Amino acid sequence: MDFDKISSKTFWGKFLRFPLTFIPPETVMPILRGKLKGKRWIVGSGTHGCWLGTYEYDKQHIFEASVKPGSIIFDIGAHAGFYTLLASVLVGANGKVFAFEPLPRNLFYLKEHLRLNNITNVTVIEAAVSNFSGLTSFEESSTGYQGGITSQGKLQVNAVNLDELIARGEIPIPDYIKIDVEGHEKSVLVGAKSMLANAHPTIFLAIHGRPVLQQCRQLLESLGYKLKALDGNNLAQLPKNTEIIAYR
Repeated sequence: MDFDKISSKTFWGKFLRFPLTFIPPETVMPILRGKLKGKRWIVGSGTHGCWLGTYEYDKQHIFEASVKPGSIIFDIGAHAGFYTLLASVLVGANGKVFAFEPLPRNLFYLKEHLRLNNITNVTVIEAAVSNFSGLTSFEESSTGYQGGITSQGKLQVNAVNLDELIARGEIPIPDYIKIDVEGHEKSVLVGAKSMLANAHPTIFLAIHGRPVLQQCRQLLESLGYKLKALDGNNLAQLPKNTEIIAYR
């Protein structure tokens, strides 16, 4: 059961969450299930589903079934590092994970999770990923899950372009890319067009809004990708916020 799918506004959602309110946010808990079982997680860094091991449970399984040991993975929009930790375990000692995250709050927890779990195959890049490079304005939320590059943002962060980083030899070409950037998906893809066209890494893409889905679909298909919904449904019938996988 994906704990996060149970709305906190329902009776059962409130009932199930009530005991969790007594856990201090700075508490370090072992993750209770899944590939990350036993890894250490700071309760207040994300939703309770993270340390319960139920966070995006279906997506976890598809991610696990796809990623091969020894691979290179980009985690774009790493937040506090749940998928960074999962990718680290899946690629093993011979693989490498590059975690991109611009927000100071999230970076603190991301680095703490890497330290608490003695992770050595992850490189953290403190930046937002877009179709340009340089300093930019970023709007953040209290939870760290929402937000993005916008002219109205009060926080100044560094933005990077994947094609430029690869051309300069600062990062390798990935085998897999996980993208969760709250509506800025197309900008990430545009900034990686050359690499995507030539290498075709598998992409796990969180879509925020039907216009974004159409834009990303058109771009990826023009680069030789096929797309399918992670839940197996028809792309034309998906909700406005959904998860897709793009592959050669």
